[in-house]
Amino acid sequence: MTGRILWNPRKEWIANSRMHAFMTGVCSAYGLGNIDYQEFHKWSVEYIPEFWKEVWDFCGIIHSEGYHRVVDDAAKMPGAVWFEGVKLNFAGNLLRRNDDAPALIFRGETLVKKVITYSQLHEEVRKVAAGMKRLGLQKGDRIAAIMPNMPETVIAMLAAASLGAIWSSASPDFGIKAISDRFAQIEPRIIIATDGYYYKGKYFNVQEKLRGIICDLPSVERMVIVDYTGHRDLNACSNTMSWEELASPCDDPLIFEQLPFDHPVYILYSSGTTGLPKSIVHSAGGTLIQHLKELELHCNIRKDDKVFYFTTCGWMMWNWFVSSLAIGATLVLYDGNPFYPTPDILLRMADELDISFFGTSAKYIASLESEGVVPDRISSFPHLRVIASTGSPLSEESFEFVYRDWKKDVQLSSISGGTDIISCFFLGNPLLPVRSGEIQGIGLGMDVDCFDGEGKPLRGEKGELVCKSAFPSMPVSFWNDPGDIQFREAYFNVYPGVWRHGDYISIHSGGGVTIYGRSDATLNPQGVRIGTAEIYRVVESMPEIEDSIVTGKIEQGDEMVVLFVRLKEGFLFTPELEKSIRGNIRNGCSPRHVPSVIREVSEIPYTLNGKKVEIAVKQAINGEEVKNTGSLANPQSLDIYRQIFDNQ
Repeated sequence: MTGRILWNPRKEWIANSRMHAFMTGVCSAYGLGNIDYQEFHKWSVEYIPEFWKEVWDFCGIIHSEGYHRVVDDAAKMPGAVWFEGVKLNFAGNLLRRNDDAPALIFRGETLVKKVITYSQLHEEVRKVAAGMKRLGLQKGDRIAAIMPNMPETVIAMLAAASLGAIWSSASPDFGIKAISDRFAQIEPRIIIATDGYYYKGKYFNVQEKLRGIICDLPSVERMVIVDYTGHRDLNACSNTMSWEELASPCDDPLIFEQLPFDHPVYILYSSGTTGLPKSIVHSAGGTLIQHLKELELHCNIRKDDKVFYFTTCGWMMWNWFVSSLAIGATLVLYDGNPFYPTPDILLRMADELDISFFGTSAKYIASLESEGVVPDRISSFPHLRVIASTGSPLSEESFEFVYRDWKKDVQLSSISGGTDIISCFFLGNPLLPVRSGEIQGIGLGMDVDCFDGEGKPLRGEKGELVCKSAFPSMPVSFWNDPGDIQFREAYFNVYPGVWRHGDYISIHSGGGVTIYGRSDATLNPQGVRIGTAEIYRVVESMPEIEDSIVTGKIEQGDEMVVLFVRLKEGFLFTPELEKSIRGNIRNGCSPRHVPSVIREVSEIPYTLNGKKVEIAVKQAINGEEVKNTGSLANPQSLDIYRQIFDNQ
């Protein structure tokens, strides 16, 4: 069963898209004829070397030495070797443009405004790279950042990548333990940090936090402090220097160190609660070619487009959207609360700046509707072509809201992938219709399938998201994981030789995809597997409900479904409301989905990256230890859940 069509691309939309240009060229070169997207996707995973060669050429990857072959063996997972022999630089590709067009536009919650052109960006990266060299930094060294989403963060990352250093970042709102748990594993030589930040109009001093962090990181030789809020104190920590000193004037040229395809460029971290965050190493070449395929083909981003994604520097979406620089687009950076001082602040910014690609989370779109914001009363958004959503499954109600109250002629791209692959398995497509509740399709070159517990393919039914062939943006490794033991355990322990991602999905006959949430958080009452997203879709559409979380409690060898709800202000948790919740779930899902227990709570636990943590709640209510609580934005909230069942 597929959702209702909400948008169909016009003929001229299709004809002018980068996807159409790419497909037309490839089909002509390989004699494929006039095939549709599903047939073309099939070709892309059956002829993997040929496909990625065409992406390489179409996207114009800048390199100094060519490759001997595209991939040694696409069936080898893990361990496939990509573009062997090539030499390139990640920053050199992102900085291929050098003129007076805007590269970065910055907006802060406190109304700070800044514009940096591509030529200015080159100059700033040149000076910072020279400063890093003066500190003795070189390829392979780790550079860590505790920074907001601001120009200096992009500049420092590009400078690090130009040297071949490895970049790793965390948002300044992370706690001391969360940052230390991450950075202590990779032993950075320098940290670049902000003096503070603003959120909901309140100032937060990061320098107090830095003193605690530096004690846990003996590898750090220098702390570079950016004066963002006007509260910088260079005596707050030892071995501190200013950003201006790092970026001091000099005559050193900007040199892009030429490195192998698989040379590391980023280290990202899992946000699980079952141990220390996994330090996931991503290659420069794999990240670059995958991002360009997604941004240019699937997202239809073009030179001079203004591209926005609401993200922190602790989420892989920052790394993803920054790669739009390689297309020659303008990045719109925003730091602060997306609903402060008014719920429509980002929409007004999008209208003012003529943003063409607006990226956000499913939670943001749902919150717009619950706040009563009607975007099309603000503007018709004539330049807006794509609205992208990720972080959690986008509900049917949010799909309907976008086309009813925001813009009718827009490509709504629900996308899904993750930190593990620094990219997407599923995403939008300018050639295909948008259906309510569905992601448009599987990304080109991604040999994705849906498996049952025995490793057999499923269609139109829920199963495990798997990828059966290698792809360039697979992690190089986990940091400090000799023999790739943890790496193999994370992705290949269920289906040998096949990547198991940990999401619960269904693939529809038309090629669309529905995500049901993490498979490791799947409920299993009486042996029936239930995706949590199905329950959220129903419950969080109710006017009384602000937020919810659902998990399982083990009782007498079986699992009962437990739902926790946080109510909107002015509503009470009454027997009548509980009955209404149960009825809505029964009608909207099935009798199997109806929780055995429903309880009101004052707080829902989230990771620092904004994801609900069903597993942590499950551990708490089952009397188990919750590890790595430093990954949680509000770890104290777990006490609420422990007490509910301790008191019964």
